[in-house]
Amino acid sequence: MSQGLIHHIELYVSNLKISADFWGWFLEDLGYQVHQKWDRGQSWKLGETYLVFVQAEEKYLNVAYHRCRVGLNHLAFHANSRQQVEEITSKLKDRNVPILYEDKHPFAGGTDHYAVYFEDPDRMKVELVAPSQG
Repeated sequence: MSQGLIHHIELYVSNLKISADFWGWFLEDLGYQVHQKWDRGQSWKLGETYLVFVQAEEKYLNVAYHRCRVGLNHLAFHANSRQQVEEITSKLKDRNVPILYEDKHPFAGGTDHYAVYFEDPDRMKVELVAPSQG
């Protein structure tokens, strides 16, 4: 039963091509597959949930996104292992994507929270979290 699970999340982006390139490799590494593609958007799907990226209209680009304003702060994804967190971290560095809280990586969320934090091209914070070692 899927009642209550997220069906999809739609994000408006400042540059669809840049965002699709950025998100595509990451989501595909997590098992997502391209779901839809049209001139002003693209989505990736995993199971019954999909993420949609849509080009924002020019008239709405004058105020940039900031995660500390009212609204969405960040998206957090499950990793399948600590090794996957480290593999993604390495790929992020290879792509010159700054790691947030690098001085505390991989425990920036606490000693029992193994994760990597980074930002997408519009500066939305993204988190990849390994299962707890419990």
